[in-house]
Amino acid sequence: MRPGDELEPLSVTPDKYLTVRYAGASGDFNPIHIDEDFARAVGLPGRILHGLYTMAQVARAHTESGGGPASLQRLSVQFRGMGVPEVELTVTGTVREVRDDGVAIVESDCAQDGKRIIRNAEAELRLEP
Repeated sequence: MRPGDELEPLSVTPDKYLTVRYAGASGDFNPIHIDEDFARAVGLPGRILHGLYTMAQVARAHTESGGGPASLQRLSVQFRGMGVPEVELTVTGTVREVRDDGVAIVESDCAQDGKRIIRNAEAELRLEP
């Protein structure tokens, strides 16, 4: 990895049942994630993805580019929108710098339907010697 290099984009389409499965795995049973009628009643377009699910996709894009889970040293994100099931998410990133200690600083975003729902993500990836 060198400054200016782009990560291999990661695209994933969450299926219509993902929010229910993720609620079970995460323990977050907020009805905006699992109840279509409730979500619409509070002004949402329908059930929305858990923010931590979208963040996990950002982490996944970095670990796949960095050579595995051990490469991800740090990750920070800014949640800036809502994701919905059954619409493709795409994570993109660019290497900003590579430090002398072998850590690459990568800036990335996660977009859905042309809207960046995670912005200004920054990851530190330990590069293989």
